[in-house]
Amino acid sequence: MRYPEGGGLTAERRAFREGIRLQAGVRFTAGEKTAAVAKDLRVSVRSVERWRRAWREGGMEALRSAGPANSPTVTDSQFAVLEAELGKGPSVHGFDDERWTLVRVQTVIRRRLRVGLSVATVWRLLKRPCSPEATAK
Repeated sequence: MRYPEGGGLTAERRAFREGIRLQAGVRFTAGEKTAAVAKDLRVSVRSVERWRRAWREGGMEALRSAGPANSPTVTDSQFAVLEAELGKGPSVHGFDDERWTLVRVQTVIRRRLRVGLSVATVWRLLKRPCSPEATAK
């Protein structure tokens, strides 16, 4: 895994990187060469080339951060559907026995919710705290 705690960049680090990209965008507008921008901002030439391409296609807005990469992939309403599907049992979903495994849950998520998750993400999803509505039932 790229980041040891399993998350992405912190908000501060994401903002810092966005600032670097926006500085590059200002320099693109001024007509500066890629190599000079890379050297002054202490980043790779390939990164600057990628940013320049994005800047050409979408302007300064294309250099802004898209937000955290680890945003939730399953909404609360989708999770409720998943709970109902898992409550039906594995045999209803075509499995030979009555054991739920992470791979089987992953398969149900892919089939019913049309969301592709890794086994590790399925594990974290199943460990997440229940909503207050679910515990009140």
